[in-house]
Amino acid sequence: LVEQLRAAGYLPGVISRGYGGTERGPFEVGPLSDPVDVGDEPVLIATRTEVPLFIGRDRVAAAKALLDAHPNCDIIVSDDGLQHYRLQRDIEIVVVDGASGFANGKLLPAGPLREPLSRLRLANFIVINRATTSELPDLPLGMPVEAVSMRLSGQVFYNAKDPSQHALAADLRQSPIHAVAGIGKPQRFFDHLRRLGLKIIEHSFPDHHAFRASDLAFGGSAIVLMTEKDAVKCRTFARESWWVLAVSAEIDERFITQILKKLRPTYGPQTA
Repeated sequence: LVEQLRAAGYLPGVISRGYGGTERGPFEVGPLSDPVDVGDEPVLIATRTEVPLFIGRDRVAAAKALLDAHPNCDIIVSDDGLQHYRLQRDIEIVVVDGASGFANGKLLPAGPLREPLSRLRLANFIVINRATTSELPDLPLGMPVEAVSMRLSGQVFYNAKDPSQHALAADLRQSPIHAVAGIGKPQRFFDHLRRLGLKIIEHSFPDHHAFRASDLAFGGSAIVLMTEKDAVKCRTFARESWWVLAVSAEIDERFITQILKKLRPTYGPQTA
């Protein structure tokens, strides 16, 4: 979304809670920030987007701090925050897991939902992760918006110690290959690697796990494959045989077209 907004002429910034970090914020995050302080996802987002990013448990304060530090910013993207109701918003985007859908339709802890399904009626866009257009789950009756599909794709790895080096799956088909993942659903990562033709040994860790070198001590020059989110926490002790899978979102092109249409003309980019 940030990449598309920049391409359209906007000057975006990002705010995030900084989950998993010790810093309460507001605090500016850059590619070299310590994930222990600011959380792993904000460091990854700052690295990938190269736009101003502030974290804060008070999302409103984080947004104000970002604008004070970067007054040219003309649009803010909030990393999560749907339920942070003090945060004024112009567009709401809800992401739904395409694999599990709405499950039993119940709220936590009885089910997987943070809000009742009726909350979707207030959203501007609903994005279904891991679904093609033909696989979209049925939305509850009365939804005012149409769901769009999104998938994560990636085939190129970069070296964890020297990111300027790249490799394809065919270059890594050696034995043994250890795949590690400290994300919400590690099996997605492992399944993707197997679709690339790799035979792997799985190592699952809790989401936002604070990796140590001992966690990845598989011996010798064993190849280790990891996600970008995990890699930002392993930079200080990365080895030459560790590789990171870079992924990008493939999303229905109608999505960004509709967002840009909704933003204009009131929030047209400064460079337009």
